Amino acid sequence: MERTENTETIQSKAALLKNHERLDELHRNGYHIIQDPGRFCFGMDAVLLSGFAHVKKNEIVLDLGTGTGIIPILLEAKTDGSHFTGLEIQPESADMAQRSVQYNHLEEKVSIVTGDIKDASKIFGASSFDVITTNPPYMIGQHGLRNEADAKAIARHEVCCTLDDILRESAKVLKTGGRFYMVHRPFRLAEIFSKMVEYHIEPKRMKLVYPYVDKEPNMVLIEGLRGGKSRLTVEKPLIVYEAEGRYTQEIYDIYGY
Repeated sequence: MERTENTETIQSKAALLKNHERLDELHRNGYHIIQDPGRFCFGMDAVLLSGFAHVKKNEIVLDLGTGTGIIPILLEAKTDGSHFTGLEIQPESADMAQRSVQYNHLEEKVSIVTGDIKDASKIFGASSFDVITTNPPYMIGQHGLRNEADAKAIARHEVCCTLDDILRESAKVLKTGGRFYMVHRPFRLAEIFSKMVEYHIEPKRMKLVYPYVDKEPNMVLIEGLRGGKSRLTVEKPLIVYEAEGRYTQEIYDIYGY
């Protein structure tokens, strides 16, 4: 009997995947996610954002530029939010995300919408979410860009949307007092804070991420509050590696190992 079940599982996975896709374990609730190494696979930044974001019971969450749907799926596993929506402009990535949702039987809790971040307020309406998360493209404009149609380029460069687009639409679809969570690069912090304030999303919490304790930070996690008052808390830094090839305990806890 066990052999039959294993064979059925293998056949089910094979039918689920397309081309060069693979099914990766998330180490949360037995969930898996479909990824295509030729397009773009989620990285540590998405996992760290899912650990940094606070989602309260019954809150409704929107992830802008969801890619393979990693953040909505992880937040569903980690929090008591009532519903999670991922917005993704690339149809192929949205399709993978939708199939991951179906594979994990999360259709009632997670929705994937194919659409443009620049149209988020038209798609969802004003003041429709309690929480927004986003792991946006880090690189400005054409810096180092070779092919604007390439899926990896779209994920890494501001080809399809800019920081302004993200913050403008977030300000519209967030409820008053709603929270905004983003992972980005420290070299753009001055611009990020300036634009957040411009769009009335007040920076409230920040955590710098260092690869090693003696290296410069290479990521920053930011929380903003729509309509909040000016007061920023800088949390203790997050160190990724305690030695070559060995994560710190905090990273293991975030991953769920």
